[in-house]
Amino acid sequence: MFSNLSDKLDKIFRNLKGRGYLTEQNIKDSMREIRMALLEADVNFRIVKNFVSEVEKRALGEEVLKSLSPGQQVVKIVYEQLSALMDTEGFVFNVYDNRLTKVMMVGLQGSGKTTATAKLALMHRKKNIKPMMVACDVYRPAAIEQLKVLGRQIDIPVISTDSKDVIQIADAALAQAQKDFTNLLIFDTAGRLHIDTEMMDEVQRLKAHIKPDYIFFVADAMTGQDAVTVAKEFYDKLAFDAVILTKLDGDARGGAALSIKAVTDRPVAFVGTGEKVNDLEEFHAERMASRILGMGDVLSLIEKAEETLETEAQEKLARKMLKNQFTLNDFLKQLQSIKKMGSLESIIRMIPGMGRKLPADMKIDENALVHVEAIIQSMTNQEREKPEILNGSRRLRIAKGCGRSVTEVNRLLRQFEDMKKMMKRFSTPKGMKDLERMMNQ
Repeated sequence: MFSNLSDKLDKIFRNLKGRGYLTEQNIKDSMREIRMALLEADVNFRIVKNFVSEVEKRALGEEVLKSLSPGQQVVKIVYEQLSALMDTEGFVFNVYDNRLTKVMMVGLQGSGKTTATAKLALMHRKKNIKPMMVACDVYRPAAIEQLKVLGRQIDIPVISTDSKDVIQIADAALAQAQKDFTNLLIFDTAGRLHIDTEMMDEVQRLKAHIKPDYIFFVADAMTGQDAVTVAKEFYDKLAFDAVILTKLDGDARGGAALSIKAVTDRPVAFVGTGEKVNDLEEFHAERMASRILGMGDVLSLIEKAEETLETEAQEKLARKMLKNQFTLNDFLKQLQSIKKMGSLESIIRMIPGMGRKLPADMKIDENALVHVEAIIQSMTNQEREKPEILNGSRRLRIAKGCGRSVTEVNRLLRQFEDMKKMMKRFSTPKGMKDLERMMNQ
């Protein structure tokens, strides 16, 4: 998502940065191109008009025209305006461990409500909150079963009954939550293919009965401006608190993410970044603006790593690296940890500068890690600890065992040795200084 917009903005900014000074005409021409890029990204045309007007007004000020690096100043202004456009304005989703927080998930059928319910529950279970999910979608075939399957997958209880009355289901859930000392109760409500009176009446009745602490509108980012229109209608009826934007990892142009807050006056709180139940992130306007402008998102990358990797294990591994004792067993553990963090493409695009170096349509082969893992797992423990014993016959056996070629086995071992040499170099005082110099550059 946002790849086309990012590429177009990057081209505009490179042109600006290449000029020693800027004129009023340069800036107006750039603003015209930014306007077109945003419209093509499916951003609401009124929002585009206001956004470009504000950027142009600031860009024509003396702080830019008389700056030593005017192109960079314009980028800074666009970044600040993008952040303001998506700003969460201090919205915080508070869940406490000493009382019950009730949440309603609303939205159209197919927006990803049921999966988002499970993702939100799992996210907070990791924070030592005790969640429970409630199956209130009594119309969509297999909706209740889908939630139950997800519940079993993440080991979180699901409340459902044979009743078609959502009020009765809600009462059963509230009673069970009180009995089990549940902290977070999430109601997965029914959706339709389009907004209708019956659906709205039902969610309004449920809202009045359970008095939720939060209502989240779940929107599919792939639907573009339709998501914004539907969000406005839901807000008029329910006054929801925030938005969960799903399928942010898809091929959507990004207009919904940039428009929804300005149209509904309600922020995006969480974003779904993949199909797995772990793929839900808190939304940060500044980080999203940074991604759009190709600056990466280091903070989110660090948070993903901290969540996935055990601190003690990483410290132990770092010590082994510095002593040049890194083995293929350690390498395998690292690969498995990286896979838990998400797709390779999403990780790489968070690294500053890497997003704009990758072509928009480039697809990274996720099977590459699987093949490497298979090769290492085809080795004996002795071979992983001492790869220098891997002669020709052993390499042939490994290749046959994992279904890869001997060439791939040789390539992996060569890359592993190169990596160990690099680690050995950086473990010396001179190497540390070289590394520091590289990081500063």
